[in-house]
Amino acid sequence: MKSQEEKLVDEPNESWYQLLKVTREQLSQQISQTQLQQISPTALAYLGDVVYELYVRTFYILPPQRPETYHRLVVTQVRAETQAMYLEKLSPYLFDTELEIVRRGRNAATGRPKRVDPKTYQQATSLETLIGYLYLTDLGRLTELLQKLDLEK
Repeated sequence: MKSQEEKLVDEPNESWYQLLKVTREQLSQQISQTQLQQISPTALAYLGDVVYELYVRTFYILPPQRPETYHRLVVTQVRAETQAMYLEKLSPYLFDTELEIVRRGRNAATGRPKRVDPKTYQQATSLETLIGYLYLTDLGRLTELLQKLDLEK
C-alpha cells in the first residue's frame, strides 16, 4: 500500500484537482453568474496568476528538494516568456469561448514590466486571464489544459 507522499508524487494532478475543488466549491456559494460576468479581465488575470503559480508549486513540491531548487524551478515556469509560450501551445485546444477570454485578457494588458516586450506580456496576461476564468467556471477543463503544458520535474 502506498504512503500519502507516494500517492502525491504519482498523482500530482489528482491532488491538485481535489485542492482546487474544495476551494472552488466554497467560492461557488458566494459568486453568481451575473457577478462572474462583471469581473474584469484584469481581475481574472490577477486570480489566474495565483492559481497558475499554485499549480506550478504543487507540481514541484515532491520529491523534496532544497528551497533554492524549488524557487528556480518555479521561477522558470511563471516567467512571462514561458507563459506566452504555453499560451501558444494551448491555443489549438481552446474553445471559441476560451479564445474570447484570451482576447479580452490580451486587450486588457496595458502596462508591462521593462524587461518584457509588449506582445509577450499580453500573451502571458491572456493565459492568466484564461486560467482565472476557468478556475471560476470549469475546474475539470482547467486541469485538462494545465496537464497539456507537460511540466517536467
